[in-house]
Amino acid sequence: MTPFAFVFPGQGSQSVGMLDGWGDHPAVALALQEASDALGEDLGQLIRQGPKDALALTTNTQPVMLVAGVAAWLVWKAEGGRDPALLAGHSLGEYSALVAAGVLTLAQAAPLVRLRAAAMQEAVPVGTGAMAAVLGLPAQQVRDICQQVMQTLQQSGGQEVAEAVNFNDPGQTVIAGTKAGIEAAAEQLKAAGAKRVLPLPVSAPFHSSLMKPAADKLREALEATPLQAPAIPVIHNIDVDVATTAQAIRDALYRQAFGPVRWVETVQAMQQRGMRHILECGPGKVLTGMVKRIAPELEGPSIYDLPSLQAAKEFLS
Repeated sequence: MTPFAFVFPGQGSQSVGMLDGWGDHPAVALALQEASDALGEDLGQLIRQGPKDALALTTNTQPVMLVAGVAAWLVWKAEGGRDPALLAGHSLGEYSALVAAGVLTLAQAAPLVRLRAAAMQEAVPVGTGAMAAVLGLPAQQVRDICQQVMQTLQQSGGQEVAEAVNFNDPGQTVIAGTKAGIEAAAEQLKAAGAKRVLPLPVSAPFHSSLMKPAADKLREALEATPLQAPAIPVIHNIDVDVATTAQAIRDALYRQAFGPVRWVETVQAMQQRGMRHILECGPGKVLTGMVKRIAPELEGPSIYDLPSLQAAKEFLS
């Protein structure tokens, strides 16, 4: 059989009604119940009815995207889908991957990602941080320009931050930092030939060094959470490698909170490990598009409702 991997989307793929395509499948109801009980609130109602603004709040987005990815996985398993050889998740999606791998239960993961989200929001006051997507420049050039901008600003006595944090595909790198740092970097990136530098509608500079205080809070919670050995290997964002012990997984999740999402390398690592198909498990098709731009020869559909799940089973048969 052709080896394949599953990848789970993160923040940004959420939408009101994103689980409607599963109908009343019992696996989805089970996932919603488990996560809702763990958090003491009705996530199903939030996903079904929104409103959109409430769903977009970081403290809500992270738990609902976790449960949406896990729900898709549980339906896949309930409907006889085969286990992939590898798993990964983009940023927050790594938690869905770890639940699928049996490292965490959904009841354990939901409070962790809620804490992660709240700590990230608290780490940097709203309006003082920023993120932007840089299109059309090589990642290394983006990284170098950000470093130069930071050095220049800090030599002037400022504490501005501008860092390359999400390496999404060969033509798209996301930067994060302080608002002034990102604005200064954007000017330099445009001058260097970036096609566009698009501000992102986010409430915090995720994956930047400014998230270190949030990561420290997360580490305390991770230390108190029992983890199991993964039944399916998970490639972690921060190291582009598989962690096998509980402590190594905790450390990878801790460092991921204030370190870059190395998605291009993650997809390449899957290919190097023999994967020929990479399927996106969860709402939207964001990762499917990224995979195509990273490695056009890798095929794989998205699994986000019952018809797409059936199509994915036929694709792999």
